[in-house]
Amino acid sequence: MSNVEEFRREVRGWLRAHLTGEFASLRGRGGPGREHEAHTERLAWERHMAAHGWTCVGWPKEYGGRGATLEEQVAFHEEYALADAPARVGHIGEQLLGPTLIAFGTPAQRARFLPRIVAVDELWSQGYSEPDAGSDLANVRTRAERDGDAWVVTGQKVWTSGAHEADWCFVVARTEPSSVRHHGLSYLLVPLDAPGVEIRPIVQLTGTSEFNEVFFDGARTDAGHIVGAPGDGWKVAMATLGFERGVSTLGQQVGFRRELEAVIELARRNGAAADPLVRDRIARAWTGLETIRFNALRMLGGVAAGAPGPEASINKIFWATWHRELGELAMDVCGADGMLAAGEPYDLTDWQRLYLFSRADTLYAGSNEIQRNIIAERVLGLPKEARP
Repeated sequence: MSNVEEFRREVRGWLRAHLTGEFASLRGRGGPGREHEAHTERLAWERHMAAHGWTCVGWPKEYGGRGATLEEQVAFHEEYALADAPARVGHIGEQLLGPTLIAFGTPAQRARFLPRIVAVDELWSQGYSEPDAGSDLANVRTRAERDGDAWVVTGQKVWTSGAHEADWCFVVARTEPSSVRHHGLSYLLVPLDAPGVEIRPIVQLTGTSEFNEVFFDGARTDAGHIVGAPGDGWKVAMATLGFERGVSTLGQQVGFRRELEAVIELARRNGAAADPLVRDRIARAWTGLETIRFNALRMLGGVAAGAPGPEASINKIFWATWHRELGELAMDVCGADGMLAAGEPYDLTDWQRLYLFSRADTLYAGSNEIQRNIIAERVLGLPKEARP
């Protein structure tokens, strides 16, 4: 038996033994459009994982991880999803900020923040998008000025996932006033309980508030809480986005497969599968999911070589479009029943929630249009899109 298979069996056995008792009811809880579910209980579960060494498994051992190989990390995320374990609450700290600090942080920053991420003692959010700088991140207007031993941050971020439950936010801000586009930006770590920080949850189509507006009105953070040198924020921010599209996407696809299988079962039960057009769409959904998986594996080859290649943008378009279309297919399979809420005042079925939330898949983490521009301009070498 290979080391990877032994590791996979260890993960599977631990999950089977520990997703019991007080944690048994957490199976399937949370996830896109359902982040509000059992947050306190899921946080307790994740701290239980930490106590047994199952957070940050891919981090080097000197930073509190298990030093798992890429193949072992894939196995971990797949087994976690196959066990129907609850959605992670520390994902942004573990998968995005932690690897960024390991790559670009100072020894003091690593000592301060990494142990708390491993233990799930501090939760993080991502302060990138703004009202005029969504997928066009280089148009950031939030500014930060050095004032003695602190950075003073003023501006607004939007679509900030989990900020209402996070302790910290890594913020891309303009630290050189005369700079434009991706020049003059810096990557700052800002405490969300600091004076001058206001968080306003945004109600979504699902009736929940997974993301937020965050306002910084002279909020202060320590001068040492800048990752990389002043003005290097674009490079650091892009590295974080690369980490975002890493091995955890394989676990995401296990969830997609579970959703597709549930749609197929519903179509069989209610007779929708008798429609040849529905059968054709189901077949295309199945082949599309296989394509996503193989492209993700190809992308991980780039990760192993040091950084994701163009496959990261290709894969984002593939899975986001596929998942949105799965939501549309689910509603069509539901038929007229899909138009009825499950209860008052706005109680949605799982299919309705899937349909509504997946509308955002092609927008967040880089819209399809932006991803196509990246592929066209940076990979294929086509002329750049005209910009004002």
